[in-house]
This record gives sequence, C-alpha cells and structure tokens, in this order.
Amino acid sequence: MKTVKDIHATDSTDELLKQLYNAGGFTAKHLGEAAQITEKMFRDPQCTTFLSFPACIASTGTRGILTELVKKKRVQAIITASGTLDYDLSKLWKNYYHGSFQANDIELHRKGIHRIGNIFAPIDSYGTILEKKLQPILSKLYKKNKHYSTYELVWDVGKAISKEKKAKESITYWAWKNKIPVIIPGITDGAFGSQLYFFWQDHKDFNIDLFLDENKLAELVFDAKKAGALILGGGISKHHTIWWNQFRGGLDYAVGITSAGEYDGSLSGARMREGISWGKVKENAKQVTVQGDVTVLLPLLISAVEQRLKHS
Repeated sequence: MKTVKDIHATDSTDELLKQLYNAGGFTAKHLGEAAQITEKMFRDPQCTTFLSFPACIASTGTRGILTELVKKKRVQAIITASGTLDYDLSKLWKNYYHGSFQANDIELHRKGIHRIGNIFAPIDSYGTILEKKLQPILSKLYKKNKHYSTYELVWDVGKAISKEKKAKESITYWAWKNKIPVIIPGITDGAFGSQLYFFWQDHKDFNIDLFLDENKLAELVFDAKKAGALILGGGISKHHTIWWNQFRGGLDYAVGITSAGEYDGSLSGARMREGISWGKVKENAKQVTVQGDVTVLLPLLISAVEQRLKHS
C-alpha cells in the first residue's frame, strides 16, 4: 500500500499538487490526480480536448485562467452557456465588483446591482452596455452573413472586438484568433441571447442554426483519435460534452470539478465514473472528479500543469 505523506509549505504549485496527491487526503488526492490526467491530456498530440464550463465562473477572475487555456490552445473546443458571452464581453467595457453572499438583495435591486454569488454586476456593466455595444456589431455582421452557427457567430464577434483595449483579456477574442469553436447549445438564454432576439425582431431573415453546431461537434468527435474533457461544473455545457462523446465510444480522458453532490441524481453532481455506464466515458479512461469550488481548484490545477509543461 502507498504510504500517506505529510504536506509541507512550498512556493511551487507543481510541487504542492504532487504533495497533495501523496497526502492521501480526500479532495487533495483527487486534485493531485486531476493534475496528472490533465497534463497527460494536454501532452497527448492525438487528443482533441473539450473545455466545458458554466457562465458564472466567467464573472469572476477565473475568467483569466479560461482565457489562458484558449490563448495557449490547450483545448480544441469549448462548450458553454450563453451567459459566458454576457460576462466575457461586458468586462471589455465595464468592471464587476467584489460583493457578498450576505448582501441585501432588495437593496441591490433598488440600486440596479445584479448579484452573482459574491460578485456585483451593476446593470450598467451588464445588460445596458451589452445592448449599446452588441446591436451595432450585429448590424455589421448581418451585412456579411444572415445564417450563423453559434461558433461562427462567436468568431465574428471576437473579430469585431479585436480593436478593443481589453480584447486580449477576452475568451471570445482568443477563440476567434485561434479558431477554437465555442458551442453554445442554449444561446438564447442570457443577455447576449436576448440581444439576438431583439435584433431578429427587425431582421427576420437573421438566423442562428444550431444544427450547424451539431455538425461541427460531429466533425470534432468522429475525427478525434482520442478525446478528453476538462469539465467544470455541470448543466447543459457538461451534458452536451459527454453526450456527443458517447458516439465515439466515450472520452479517453475526463477531469471534472464540481461543488454539486451526486446523491440527488443530478447531472451536475454526477461523477465522471457514472458516465462509464452510459458509454460517455471509456471503461479504461483516465478519469477523476474533484469535489469543490472551481474558482479555487482550477487556478491551482492549471498553474501546476503549466509548470510541468514548461519545465519538462
């Protein structure tokens, strides 16, 4: 049997995660395993890697880690929620602020401040600025193309914002720059989606064709010699990722991070091993689920993996 070892303070994130693995301590060991699997997944030249995440984490500073993954081409496809575009784009022009889970939501509503957990997003930093900026962009795009997939639309929006001062901080910008498809199966659910609907009211020949996205996913999945996924949180983003990969016999690598419990049968709480029963994850896949908050665990995970990739 493997001996449990004590953890000692270190200034290396890579070394810390190695110690966490050897510590044998519950979530600590799982995070150490996640680093090992993620490193192998990123190194594997045959692997097509999917990144799946819910919108909420893009409202936090964790957006910077997501952006780095896209900038460095660590992933080949993204599946996420419409709200990711809400937060990612509005941050180009306005700031979000530190808040509190204990804030008085009635007072916030009266002051025009939206609360995302302990993040404050004033209405001027959300719906108002998105309407102001997106409607002119959509008008320009409409002259070029009236029939879009979500990933093509994201690319064209990424190109449209490329001159913005903070463009290089944006997931959308780097997705366009590196031609990494961003698939958004629930595109109308959010402020970005509402702007599409408002625009459509006066341009009835403007169309978002989700089947074009499915066609892109089919191409990615069936062309992949191996497939891996870094799955953050749950919801439609997670399900669309694992659902499509069942058609190729399942994921070869699967790393999940979730704060949800598995005992209510929810998809968000389901462990990666549950996907084996569906054929969404291969029986012999390298897989692990880490229980906890993505905004804490993802920066630790990616920092350690990047150190390994850099120094080896």
